[in-house]
Amino acid sequence: MSGHGWAVMIPVKPFAAAKSRLGVDARRGDIARALALDTVDVVTRTAGVARVLVVTADAALASLLPGGVELIREREAVGIDAALASASARVGLRRQRAAVPADLAALAPAELSAALAMAASVSRAVIPDAAGTGSTLVTARAGVPWASSYGPDSFARHVALGCRPLPVRATSGLRWDLDTPDDLADLLPRAGERLRGVA
Repeated sequence: MSGHGWAVMIPVKPFAAAKSRLGVDARRGDIARALALDTVDVVTRTAGVARVLVVTADAALASLLPGGVELIREREAVGIDAALASASARVGLRRQRAAVPADLAALAPAELSAALAMAASVSRAVIPDAAGTGSTLVTARAGVPWASSYGPDSFARHVALGCRPLPVRATSGLRWDLDTPDDLADLLPRAGERLRGVA
């Protein structure tokens, strides 16, 4: 992580409640934990990232985070947008901010770095998920107030907020968040070591 650059904010659901679409899999919490830690690890190794902030109500996460990652602990999980608003307030307007979900199983540092470089030239940016309806990366340039609207069909809402879609190829790990058993099977070959160890 460099001394200047992006602040990347990662909201993490409590692991017991995460990845509900994986069904009744007993490993669901372990998978969510591995996904989050692999994602955090990739972000910390990304060129152009100066600060990494994790927002969570999961009490166990603090002891698992690598050094240098800032933890914002929530009393209770209040949703992605509220978590990101809290993290953005801590960062302030002087730094460019980006949000990534904690389930980008196939993300590579070079992909994130390239996307952030593109985002630096616009006030706000968004990358759609593989389906084209949700959102993965959302950004705001320095001096631009933070705004996000995650959830179903969030891509259209982010565009309405003034986010410019970034041209990222369909195979990029930035497009693929992991929600379903099929996602898990498809992304596992490209996943980080923690996820491969539990999945």
